[in-house]
Amino acid sequence: MYVRFIKPLGDCILSFFLLIVFSPLLLLIFSILFYENKGSILFVQKRPGLNGKSFVIIKFKTMIDAYDDEGNLLPDHIRLTKTGKLVRGLSIDELLQLVNVIKGDMSLVGPRPLMMQYLSRYDPEQAKRHNVKPGITGWAQVNGRNTISWEEKFRLDVEYVETQSFWLDMKIIAMTIKNVIQRKGISSDDHATMEEFMGKE
Repeated sequence: MYVRFIKPLGDCILSFFLLIVFSPLLLLIFSILFYENKGSILFVQKRPGLNGKSFVIIKFKTMIDAYDDEGNLLPDHIRLTKTGKLVRGLSIDELLQLVNVIKGDMSLVGPRPLMMQYLSRYDPEQAKRHNVKPGITGWAQVNGRNTISWEEKFRLDVEYVETQSFWLDMKIIAMTIKNVIQRKGISSDDHATMEEFMGKE
């Protein structure tokens, strides 16, 4: 009952409310990034959702497109702008995904949507993370986010899929608020994001 009916309805209602509440902040960030990124404001990319079906995720663009002499993107920590670092540190870049929640692509709580190319790299156990909608925040995010290994991240994702409940979702939301305030688990070493998952050798 909760997973099939109550959670989707609650996701939609709460997302509408949060978009209204945060609209002044979103407009401010929109304006700053428009100037800092020379008009390039949004990061849109295909990500796998429920059952691996692709959807287009929406985020604020926190890194510039800077390349080396060979045409390769420079490391994340070099491309991350000053505003982008603040936006990412406070997880403001994730707020636009409330639109994805309203559209039904995502949930407020669930495994984070990763890259499309990872689908073929999961083992059967790891692939269970796609048995539910991806979330803006999740069990792996509040237990380390980018500072834990891929193996631990997937273990936590599957643990959430197999034990999800109203109370677990409330716990994750409360822990998310606490982690955002404390700015915990934002980056891993010198990377603004996790290194690419290559699958098990």
